Amino acid sequence: MTEATTKTKDHTQSVLKAAWMIAVITIVSKLIGFVRDIIIANYYGASLVSDAYYYAYQIPSLSLILLGGVGGPFHSATVAIFSKLIPNLKEKPSEEVNRLYSTFMNSTIIFFLALCVFIFFFAEPIMKLIISSGSPELVTLAAEHLKIMTPILLIGGIVGIYYGILIIYKHFTLPNLSPMLVSAAIIAIVIAVPSDQKGYALAWATTIGATLQLIVQYPNIKKLGYKLKPCLNLSNPHFKAIGELLFPAILSSTVGQIHIYVDMFFTSSISEGAWTAIGYANRIFQFPVGILVTAFLVPLFPIFARLAAENRLDDIRNYFNKGVGVLFFAAIPIIIGIITVGQDGVRLVYERGAFDATATFMVSEALWFLSVSIIPYVFRDSITRVYYSFNDSATPFIVAFSSVILKLLLNWLLIIKLGFGIGGITLSTSLVTLFNAIILGILISKKITMNYKSLFKNLLKMIVSGIITFVACWFCAVEFDKLVQLPMIPFEILKICLIAIICIGVYLPLNLAFKMEYAGELFNRLSARFSRK
Repeated sequence: MTEATTKTKDHTQSVLKAAWMIAVITIVSKLIGFVRDIIIANYYGASLVSDAYYYAYQIPSLSLILLGGVGGPFHSATVAIFSKLIPNLKEKPSEEVNRLYSTFMNSTIIFFLALCVFIFFFAEPIMKLIISSGSPELVTLAAEHLKIMTPILLIGGIVGIYYGILIIYKHFTLPNLSPMLVSAAIIAIVIAVPSDQKGYALAWATTIGATLQLIVQYPNIKKLGYKLKPCLNLSNPHFKAIGELLFPAILSSTVGQIHIYVDMFFTSSISEGAWTAIGYANRIFQFPVGILVTAFLVPLFPIFARLAAENRLDDIRNYFNKGVGVLFFAAIPIIIGIITVGQDGVRLVYERGAFDATATFMVSEALWFLSVSIIPYVFRDSITRVYYSFNDSATPFIVAFSSVILKLLLNWLLIIKLGFGIGGITLSTSLVTLFNAIILGILISKKITMNYKSLFKNLLKMIVSGIITFVACWFCAVEFDKLVQLPMIPFEILKICLIAIICIGVYLPLNLAFKMEYAGELFNRLSARFSRK
């Protein structure tokens, strides 16, 4: 066995272990997020106050989740550059690395602090521009929410750098666990605040939670040997490399936010509570998809970066096909589940208090059309990490920017002309995601020639298996509705569990019959584990 083969095997085992651990942590974090959403739905429903909060939150979330979150530009730039400068993870960082860290951190603080001041003083004009069709009351309420949450902009950039450093050193737990602090703060504060004072409770709770998220990261960074010094060496070649990677990546994420603002513009003309419903649908969508993408791409990305630095292109192709293939394999049952029992799940989780049957249908409608984007979503996010590994964030930005016009046209066609309503918003999102995935998949050939043949051959087998499985699940769901009479909660739990068992029981054997390699590997792993027991 060659040294390269041994390294690849070791990396594979390490990635799988890390993926399982991250998946478990992410599940816990997202379950707490679901509890948070249930609390918010119970107290606010799909109302003017919840719309104001979610409209305002789009701007700070750009920093905390998109720019500074796991997989965001600050995390990605940190991993891509610093992982190549740290040969031994067991040693303290060199003085050169610490100076680079200080320069990156200080420039980030200066930029976001200036942005916070600007947004605080111009909150109302900004929200008026975003919610152009909203009532004056909604605009004013959203502006006040935005002022309260402006510190999150600064926090997000710093947290993103912390995440990147921790993940390079294989500290996967804290970066994936700490986001639950925001959810925990919202749950505690919304419950504790008296009913007549809940208007701005969500905004204050979000800001407090984000601050806690920053505080818990710092001791680990300090322990690794990173110290913030009054250093701002903008001519550092490694800092220039960070800037070359970071700037287009930030623009790319900002373009994604422009897509959201386009959606907000069209949604404000649909109905009250529509934007809240789309927000709930996105969070439900992100529960399984976020777990999958985070679990596999967080440990894989540093490996991609090192392999690209060593010019080991075959290993990049193999890791990519393996990782994306597993994501595809898991994505299809999720799509089937959302379409067949998605509305049952929304009803079970949210339908109580101010969240009524109308709100349930609004969320479900948005979720159905969004579910079809799962496969292009995981491919797009995976191929983007390959671009970043080659220090190329410009191409993903250009592709994302080019899709803004497509997003506008699709929203206009589906909502204004065809009257799709909420479903039109999420369907256009799915189509834009597919467009981005296809273009990025083609343009990567300028960096590396990918071997898509085996990947998409297996995907075709999965799709055929998925269609047959969907028919079986849909038939069983319809018959269950006719035959079973139970109170809502046991009815929905029993139905969802039954469809899940049928889905797995049909989908996995079909893939085995079609000799889809990922199903065979999964079956062999499970068989080996049970035989050891």
